[in-house]
Formats: sequence, C-alpha cells, structure tokens
Amino acid sequence: MTLEYALKQNGIDPKKDVEIDTSVDFAAMGGAFIGGQGDFVTLFEPNALEIEKEGYGYVVASIGELGGIVPYTSYSARISFIEENEELIANFTKAIQKGIDYVHNHTDEEVAKAIIDQFPDTSLEDIAKVVKRYRDIDAWPKTTDFSEDSFNHLQDIMIDNGAIDKKVPYDKLMYRG
Repeated sequence: MTLEYALKQNGIDPKKDVEIDTSVDFAAMGGAFIGGQGDFVTLFEPNALEIEKEGYGYVVASIGELGGIVPYTSYSARISFIEENEELIANFTKAIQKGIDYVHNHTDEEVAKAIIDQFPDTSLEDIAKVVKRYRDIDAWPKTTDFSEDSFNHLQDIMIDNGAIDKKVPYDKLMYRG
C-alpha cells in the first residue's frame, strides 16, 4: 500500500502505468527478483544491501522515505490486559524507548554491534551500512508515541488502497494510561 501511495505521489498510476505482482510471498521476493521476475522489488534491509552486493540490482529509493511517516510497528493488547498489567505495559514501553534512544545516541557501528546477533548471516560492516541508510532517511522515530498525524496518514494510505472505507477516530484505538 505504501509503495502504491509513493508511486501516486510521484505521478505514477499503479493501476495503469506499472504492474505490481502481489502474489509472491514476502520472504521469496528477493529470490524472485534475482530469478528475473519483475524490474523492481521492495525489500527490507539487509536483503536490499545483499542484492546490491551480489550485483543483482541497486537501491533506487526508500519506500519508507517516500511514503512519509507511517507507523509500521505497534503492539496491541486488550484494555482489560493493559489495566491489569499497567506496570508490565509501562516497563515494555520504557524498554522500547530505551532502544530508540540508544539508536539516536550511538554511532552506526555501535548500533550494528548491538543488533548483529539478530542477523547471523550478515557482517558487522553490512549491518552498520544498513543502520546508516536508515539513519540517513530519518527512519527511526524519536518516541514510542503513535501520533495522530501519522495514524491519519496511515489511514489515508489504507483508504486510498481500498483496505478500509473510512477513518477510525484516533482516540478509539489509542490507549493513554
């Protein structure tokens, strides 16, 4: 959906000007692209860097950057769980914020060292390059807050794509303890 939004924002009609194949499983997209399926592919890092290193393609743009601020990752819980586990929720949120602060207050190499275990098949140097790419496009939020503007932007993208018919009020989905 964000790809289609980014295309439209740049004068490309995703229904008429390009063919977008959504039948490929996300985990298989890099392999399908290497195998000759499609002229472009959307990939997360470090997969995109690997495609470049292997000489199969180039990163030409960041959908994350072109799509604007889109809250991508969130955690959800029932109100009853939140109310019964306020300390757990508060501590979880503090832990996420601590990670965000770490990224903003450390070098690319320091962040790469901290996360390298999550990418066992990727070198420290490559992880640092990926961290730099994300830093260069200001991909990391400064806070765990899910802003009303970003929530509405996400819903605009979803409405534009036909995934939802109308917006849900921000205060109906956001819990402020």
